[in-house]
Amino acid sequence: MWVAASTEQLLTPTAVALGKFDGVHLGHQRVIQPILHSTVSDSISSNGRGNGDKLPKYSPDHPSQLLTVPSSPNHTYSTVVTFDPHPQEFFTGQPRALLTPLDEKVEQLRSLGVEQLVLLPFDRELSALSPEDFVKKILVQKLQCQKISVGEDFCFGKKRMGNAKDLQIIAAQYNIPVTIVPIQTDTVNFPNNTDNIPNDFTEDGRISTSSIRQSLELGDMTRATRLLGRPYSLTGVVITGQKLGRTIGFPTANLQLPKDKFLPRLGVYAVRVVIHSETPDTAPVEKLGVKLGVMNIGNRPTVNGTYSTVEVHLFDWSGDLYGKTLVVELVKFLRPEQKFADIEALKTQIQLDCTIAKEILNRTY
Repeated sequence: MWVAASTEQLLTPTAVALGKFDGVHLGHQRVIQPILHSTVSDSISSNGRGNGDKLPKYSPDHPSQLLTVPSSPNHTYSTVVTFDPHPQEFFTGQPRALLTPLDEKVEQLRSLGVEQLVLLPFDRELSALSPEDFVKKILVQKLQCQKISVGEDFCFGKKRMGNAKDLQIIAAQYNIPVTIVPIQTDTVNFPNNTDNIPNDFTEDGRISTSSIRQSLELGDMTRATRLLGRPYSLTGVVITGQKLGRTIGFPTANLQLPKDKFLPRLGVYAVRVVIHSETPDTAPVEKLGVKLGVMNIGNRPTVNGTYSTVEVHLFDWSGDLYGKTLVVELVKFLRPEQKFADIEALKTQIQLDCTIAKEILNRTY
C-alpha cells in the first residue's frame, strides 16, 4: 500500500474515503467499503473484512504482506484520506493517544484492500480552507478524485463549517458522486463492566472511536472487540526490563510501545500473543509462533515501581524474546492492578491469574 505524507507524489486518479479513521472500527469499514474494488467491497459487506480472494490476506499473524498496487493508466486508486496530526491535537496543542498509531492503521487499511493512504498535513493553512476550497484544491486538483465516501457525521473546512450534505452539493459541481454512509450502531447499548464508569461516559449506541476508548478505559474488552470487529491489540518490541518476574517463576517480556498508543485500563489481562522475528522493516517478517498468556499494564506497586510498564508472561515458552516484535491481543480484563503485602502474596495472585486466564483462553481458542 502506498502511503503519502503530503499531496505530492500521489497515485491518481482516486476514489476517496474521508475521515480520521482512528481505530479503523466497523463504522469506519463501512465508510471505506464504497471506494474499494468490487471483490473486496462485496466481502466487507458480507463479512466486515476483506476475504482476500484476489488480494493478499492480512491478519495480525502476517503483518508484512503487502498489497500490490496496479499501475494501469485506467485504474482508480482506492484511497483513504486522513489528517496528521489529529485535528484535536493540532488545536489543543496536547498529544493525543491513538487506538491505531500509523503503522497499525496502515496494516488495518491494507487488510481491507485499500491501495493508498494520504496523510494530509493538518496545519493552519489547511484548517483555514473553506469547504469549497477544500474540495477544489485538495480533492479535485490534488487527488483527481472520481468518487467520495464519508460518514453522515463528517465535517470539514474552516471551523468545521461544512457537513456531509454540503460536500455532496459542492462535489456535484465537479460531477463527483458522494456516498453518505449512515452511522453504524452497536446491538448492545451498555458496557459489560459497570464498575468505575467515567463521569463523561456517553452511550448513544454509536460505533465510534470515543465509545471504544471508553470501553477500553473500563476494561470492557468484549464490547471493544465487538465495536472494532477484532480484539484490541498492543504491538511492541521486547526490551530489557528489571527481570524481577523470572526470580519468582514468572518471566515476562517487557514491551516498548509507540509513544502515541492508547493504553486501556491498568491491570491484568488474558491475552493471545503473536511472536515475530526481528527483521528490518523492508524484509519479510517471520512468524515464530502464537502463544497464550497474561499481561500486566501498570506501575508494579508491590515492588515500588515508579513508571508504567507493559509486561507479558507467556504460557509454555522458554525462548529468548529480546528484540522480537509481539502483537498482543487483549482478550479479557481479569483484575485491576493492586499492591500486595509481599512478594509471596504477589506470586500467589499471579498463579491464580494464570489459572483463570488459561480457562478463559482455552474456551476461546
